Parts: sequence; structure tokens; C-alpha cells
Amino acid sequence: MPRRKALFKFSFLPSLVSSLAPLAVKFPSLYPAGILLKTCERLRFSDRHCLLPSDFLMAPEQDHSLATSPATLPTVVTLGNFDGPHRGHLAIVAECRRLADGGETPGRVVAVTFDPPPVAVLRPGTQPPQLASVVDRVAALRAAGADHVEVVTPTAELLAQSPEAFVADLVTQYHPVAVVEGPDFCFGRGRAGDMNLLEQLGKTHGFEAITVPRVTVALGDQTVVPVSSSLVRWLVGRGRVADAAAALGRPFSLTAQVVRGEQRGRTLGFPTANLEAQALEGFIVPADGVYAAWAQVEGRAEKVLAAVSIGVKPTFGQQTLTVEAHLVGFDGDLYDTSITLCFAQWVRGQYPFSGPDALKQQLHRDVKTVQGWHDAASV
Repeated sequence: MPRRKALFKFSFLPSLVSSLAPLAVKFPSLYPAGILLKTCERLRFSDRHCLLPSDFLMAPEQDHSLATSPATLPTVVTLGNFDGPHRGHLAIVAECRRLADGGETPGRVVAVTFDPPPVAVLRPGTQPPQLASVVDRVAALRAAGADHVEVVTPTAELLAQSPEAFVADLVTQYHPVAVVEGPDFCFGRGRAGDMNLLEQLGKTHGFEAITVPRVTVALGDQTVVPVSSSLVRWLVGRGRVADAAAALGRPFSLTAQVVRGEQRGRTLGFPTANLEAQALEGFIVPADGVYAAWAQVEGRAEKVLAAVSIGVKPTFGQQTLTVEAHLVGFDGDLYDTSITLCFAQWVRGQYPFSGPDALKQQLHRDVKTVQGWHDAASV
């Protein structure tokens, strides 16, 4: 019998890093984190947005290898874009983990995500800005309980499959005992398949289709709303980073290399780390303003309090959007170093000052405000 053509075309890089990560824990002298990071950089896997997160490299080792025979190891699967991932996504993975651990034989959890998102193939140029890089998605999904994260490169052939053919290939690939999704999950050509159809197909193929209810979040304006990637983008785009953190379950972050700027901050007594603009292309950036944040510097374990400015530097009449961070109390050279900015709180909007002296006075107030936020949050 001829072999069936596989319609899932996988990017090998996430799988490579995912498989090496437990080795970094078990054999740190052979697979130190720095080597894995450099490997990813050489393979251009982490060059768009983010460092390989330390919590991914140091994720607890679990005895649920993808290489284990599906016939002997129950598999719980979830599929989605998982952009964020936000608390709704994490609840789905947590339910997968509960089901996998609840049987007589401990099972594995496989999360399948897409890069780029299917809309980029179906309607190029219409995809919304991303919340997180694929590396960050893999890290968050594994931290939430996934044993393996498979990154699928969507093709026109894959996206043209009928819902029935899509599920048939899913069953051939993973032999799931359960498929877990949110109530709005759709699949197959034209998003024709929904959870009702998935339940019917599950009876045919021998798996259970499980729907996880929507997760809601209380925002700072006292509204309670369902969590979604669209909501998080809306919040970040309006500078509501504290609300975005509530929806994500962690602070929204940006990661990029530090590049040389115009040195104005240094002459004012507030040296700043300027993030490489190209690395942020395709990702949502918070609204223009000043923010309290934490900075995670590549190669350093401790986080540093930061005052982050996003905007076009109106005092100096520039039009280029910049993201720059003053690391409070930090003394060191950050050029060509990657940093992650974890946004905690909006401080103020951007507006022009009468000159450098007035701006310098405001920067003093900004840093004082950021330090006050930190002190209050630490109580």
C-alpha cells in the first residue's frame, strides 16, 4: 500500500529546540542555555522578536516523549494560533494536562500551533500584528503543561482541506484520545468545522472532543470581558498594559537587540537602551507614552526596573517611532545585547517640552514615578 502523503508540513526548528530543552536540564555541561540560544540565533529562529525564554529551557522534565508509541501513550491534543498565549489558551492546555494525567496510563499533551497564522496564507497582508514570537508561544505553552509543541507551516493545500479530511489527518498524525478546544474553535476549509462537528467526528475516530468555557477577566475600568487575542491587542495598542497583563496572565513584553541611538538621553543624564526597530516589525507595540517596566538583560539573572519611552520624540521634532528604556540604577554597556521589556504600568502620555532642560526635569519625575510604583507594588 502506498504511503499516505502527509499534509502537515512542520517547521523543524521549534521541534529541534523543544527536544533539546530537556537535555539542557539533564546535561547542563553538554547543552548549556547559551549554546542553545546561539544555535537558535544562527538558525534565525529567534531573530524576529524574543530571546529563548529561560523558563522554556528550564521547564520541568516530563516523561512524555513524542517518540513514544502512540499506541501505548494516550495523547491529548489542542490546536490553535495561540497568539499571546493568553489565559484562555492556558486554560485549554491546563485541561489537556489534567486529562493526560488523569488516566490509568499517564499521557502526553501535544499543542499544535501555526506560524505564520493561516490568515497570512489565505489573505496576505491582512493579518493583525502578533502579540508574541513563535519562540515565546512555545515557551508559554510548555510552561502551561504541554509536553510537545508542534509548529505547523500552513499551506494552501492544508487550508483547503475539508473539516473531515483535516481531522482524519490529525488522527493519523497523533492518535488522540481527546481534542480540547475553546467554544469558538473552527477548522477546515472556510472554517466550516465547529465544535459540534468535532464531537461527531470524534465519535467516528474514537476520541473525545472537549470544550473549555471562555475565560473572563476583570479590567481596571471594572468591566468583565472574555479574554481573546483581539482584546489583548486592543489593550496594548491603547497603552493599557496592566489590563493586558491581567488577560495574558503575565506582563506583555517586547524583546530586541539594543542599538545605538542619538545619545540624547546620556547627555541629559538618563542613558537609554534603544530597541532595534526592525526586530519589532509585525508585532503590536504599546501606545505612545512612558511606562514602568522590568528589563531582563541577556546573560543576567536579575531583572532591572526601567522607565520606557515609546514615541517619536516630539521635543526634538522626530517622526521615527522609537522604543527606549532607561534602566534605573544600571551601569553597563548594552549595545548589541538583547533585552526583554516587561510592561507593568502606564505612566504618562507623550508630548513636546519647551527644551532639553524641561525634558530633563520631566525625566526625573518619570523615574521617581516608576520607583514609586515599584515600592507600592512590593508592599
